[in-house]
Amino acid sequence: MIREHFQYRQTITTIVADDEEHIRAAKEGMLAAREEVEIYIRTDPFFGVTFDPYDPPDGGRAVRRMGAASRAAGVGPMAAVAGTIAWAGAEAMRDAGAVFGIVDNGGDIALFSDREVRVGIHAGDATLSDRLAFIVDPQEEILGICTSSASVGPSISFGIADAVCAVSRDVSLADAWATSLCNTVTFEDDEAFAPLEGSGVEGVLVIIGNAVGTWGTLPRIAGATVDTSLITRGEP
Repeated sequence: MIREHFQYRQTITTIVADDEEHIRAAKEGMLAAREEVEIYIRTDPFFGVTFDPYDPPDGGRAVRRMGAASRAAGVGPMAAVAGTIAWAGAEAMRDAGAVFGIVDNGGDIALFSDREVRVGIHAGDATLSDRLAFIVDPQEEILGICTSSASVGPSISFGIADAVCAVSRDVSLADAWATSLCNTVTFEDDEAFAPLEGSGVEGVLVIIGNAVGTWGTLPRIAGATVDTSLITRGEP
């Protein structure tokens, strides 16, 4: 198994594969998706700055995915950019013949696998941070596991959650909903997860301090000791 750090501008990723060819494919897929988004923003700068839902009528696959996720989750389209780029990388790996591939774009993960995969859960200084993991069964279809945090990382958040993990076959949607819920969710709000019914999100895990909540159907969760050196971080 090969694990490689790949960083290009704001795109900071870890790619895991069995073959160097599949690593190269993931890089090419991500760079192509990123270039598409950059070109579109030059023609429509509003797409890159708005925090409001914005689903433009034109654009390539990555732009359309971001726009659709933006509309569904009630956030700006850039809330879905990391998941969308990870998704493009995973698709390129699969198209290159891979049966196992993981792209972690700063905590927004797209994966498919012919074996069991453990995905550690990092939630800053929360009590259960680095002590839990998703156990993802083998599956051919790409799965998105995307995380947003109000206390970890550089992304803008208006909420209080240490981690919100959203799981969906639509990786852009998982990214957008993780952001949306992280902006708003509290354990005092009984209706926090109501908008997820029929949304395409399969399950959500929320960690706030020493409290944990779940909604929907998630991969199995097990106790773990997460190796924090494997967390995807930028290099100087």
